[in-house]
Amino acid sequence: MSKKILILGVNGFIGSALTETILKEKDWQIFGMDMASDKIEESLGHPRFNFVEGDITINKEWIEYHIKKCDVVLPLVAIATPSLYVSDPLRVFELDFEANLEIVRKCVNYKKRVIFPSTSEVYGMSEDGEFNEESSNLVLGPIHKQRWIYSCSKQLLDRVIYAYGIHHNLDYTLFRPFNWVGPKLDNIFSAKEGSSRVVTLFIADILHKGEIKLVDGGKQRRSFTDIDDGIAALIKIIDNKDGIASGRIFNIGNPHNDVSIKELAELLIRLVKDYPAYKAIAERVKITDVTSSEHYGVHYQDISRRVPSIANATKILGWEPKVNLEVALRKTLDYHLGRSVGELDAL
Repeated sequence: MSKKILILGVNGFIGSALTETILKEKDWQIFGMDMASDKIEESLGHPRFNFVEGDITINKEWIEYHIKKCDVVLPLVAIATPSLYVSDPLRVFELDFEANLEIVRKCVNYKKRVIFPSTSEVYGMSEDGEFNEESSNLVLGPIHKQRWIYSCSKQLLDRVIYAYGIHHNLDYTLFRPFNWVGPKLDNIFSAKEGSSRVVTLFIADILHKGEIKLVDGGKQRRSFTDIDDGIAALIKIIDNKDGIASGRIFNIGNPHNDVSIKELAELLIRLVKDYPAYKAIAERVKITDVTSSEHYGVHYQDISRRVPSIANATKILGWEPKVNLEVALRKTLDYHLGRSVGELDAL
């Protein structure tokens, strides 16, 4: 029997890519909600895709009805941009924790499987060389460093979901994406600090500003993961053959794509030069330094390194990432820079 999947935040980066893959590769039916539909335009009208425009904090009756109706629930709605953790921490908490807790509780009540997006940020400032889902300590900074409210909100919900699994038999899987990148991550033609993540922010800086500002010199290291690799893992988690993913936590990342933010900036500039229409623009780009307190404010604190152990995903799911960083970035650039040059000229 075909699975019925409820995706909240279906127009987001992960939701839109997951929808596209499911409709291509599976016979599952998708019910999706989001506040916009620009990233899922190609899926609209598909006979197995039912979309409604709505807000998870408002359209609660629709959500409850579809939780009852569906087999698997993916609550993918969250604020996931670091500058907002500092500038609007209460909004982050209210959406990322409170609104999603309501959805989780409905999954408990109706005995539905929930697949929840945790975050690599829950590991915080752990000193482990690779972050392990079962053994790594989750280390956060002091209260006045408001940057940690996102990590803390996600971590607390991880713990609540785990407790519901132990005490109320909730069927769950937690997955922790490590800097997934690819087409539709953000809109580079409207990208600005606070609304975009680092890859699309840097692309926008190259095209629009001629300058990339590196926070604290860009020494921080991140492991970047191609969206198609991430979605391949999610499909296995949803499939859940023989219940292999139930009651588990998986890091979904690519430890081989571990680079400094400075190296990322330099690589993006080099890659943009390969696009004739943008070569001259990329050649004029300067890289400058800015302190984290200047860029984000005094309530910010950074993470020096973030490398996943993917042993569990490899052993249990039979999943391994395949796409190296340069290929992942080229796919992202092909999507954005393959569009009309007029879009850039019009800005």
